[in-house]
Amino acid sequence: MARPVRAIFRWWRRRGLRARVTLTAALGLLVAIVAADLLLFNTLRVALTRSVDDSARQGATEVAALIDANRLPDPVPVAEGTITIQVLDAAGRITDVSPGADRLVPLLTPAKAARSARTGQAVTLNGPPFGMPPVLRVAAVAADRGYLVIAAVPYGSAGDSLSVVAKALILSTPLLFVLFTGATWLAVGSTLRPITLLRRGAAQVTDTAVPRDLPVPEARDEVRSLALTLNDMLSRLAAAQQRQRDLVSDTAHELRSPIASIRTQLEVALDHPASQDWRETARDVHADTLRLARLAEDLLLLARLDEQVSSPHGGTDGRSASVDLAKLTVAVADRYATARVPVVVVRPAPDDAVTCLVTGDRDGLDRMLVNLLDNAVRYAKSEVTVTAGREGEWAVLTVADDGPGIPAADLDRAFDRFTRLDTARSRDGEEAGGAGLGLAIVRATAQAWGGTAHLEPADGNRQPPGLRAVVLLPLTSTEG
Repeated sequence: MARPVRAIFRWWRRRGLRARVTLTAALGLLVAIVAADLLLFNTLRVALTRSVDDSARQGATEVAALIDANRLPDPVPVAEGTITIQVLDAAGRITDVSPGADRLVPLLTPAKAARSARTGQAVTLNGPPFGMPPVLRVAAVAADRGYLVIAAVPYGSAGDSLSVVAKALILSTPLLFVLFTGATWLAVGSTLRPITLLRRGAAQVTDTAVPRDLPVPEARDEVRSLALTLNDMLSRLAAAQQRQRDLVSDTAHELRSPIASIRTQLEVALDHPASQDWRETARDVHADTLRLARLAEDLLLLARLDEQVSSPHGGTDGRSASVDLAKLTVAVADRYATARVPVVVVRPAPDDAVTCLVTGDRDGLDRMLVNLLDNAVRYAKSEVTVTAGREGEWAVLTVADDGPGIPAADLDRAFDRFTRLDTARSRDGEEAGGAGLGLAIVRATAQAWGGTAHLEPADGNRQPPGLRAVVLLPLTSTEG
């Protein structure tokens, strides 16, 4: 028994969505139609039977009234629709009958007749043994002096009506079932057509490997929401694909310069070994090698930060810990004691013991601070100021300089990878030996730990206005 059931379920799971929905709807429709047919037929049968019973009781009641008035004629008159009447006395003997009725054998025994008269319920009787139609409905009514009047009415007309209705239901039910099932098949197919178009569009994307928008149905239903969600996903994939291509292109471009420099120096040294200063050549090749190493380290760091940002748990990993951003700022700023311009740490409050606990990787936050300070020191004219404080639930780190600044239209673009601005100020520019990844690492680090970073003019009224880098990081739960 279990094997056939499993086979049925396996067959069902292998059907398409359209077939399963149609079969389910057809099964429910079949049950509903059959139930409606049975209800209709049974209601009609009860109504017709009650009508026949009322006719039998009406005929018996009229005869009982004649008996009570001592005016019963012989033979007993028969009302319209009643085929036979028998009158039983108190002893159960037949005393009077209608024309053609049996005078010897009562249609109902005295006990059954008395029960029918008492309950008002008619009895179905087989007519051929009494020389009558096949089916009769027999009712009894009590009269004075213990008399019982038995009246019989043929059930043939009601039975014929029920037969006609039954045949009509038997013929119409399959037709209705087929029509409604076909309509359901077409309706489900029309409903699923947008999904088919989505599937074809997705197949084209798979074949061409080029993300493109999928068709969006006009109906504002769940399929439309699915299409919009998929299009949003494809747009993000296209943007990610473009960023990946740009990254590969920019990386190849950045790698080409130091590799070409190393190759040129080595080829010249090999072609003219006698006139070559090998120590100088080694220093130049070593510098280019360090540049390649820094680029590779920055790219790997960005890849790890991107993975942390896209992971379900954000920046939480095995390197996370509570870091006092205020103390870290002081420690990093102390390394710039011999920088070309002074680096000043400004306390946001009189209390020098103020703390700014954030969750993060200490080495990563250290690298973020170093990138900001290197950038500021490189372009500052006289001073760099650093502030680490608290604003509400955020730790706020600012690094400001009085350099040439950046145009407002380029403030956000400065965080793009491999970005060099065509202005007097090029953050992480080629002249500084960078690859344009410093600010990208700053923002990625902040985002990896639930924060953000942006640039703004240090003083809009001053010329040049300078530049301020602002990093926001959420305080840990232990911070007020």
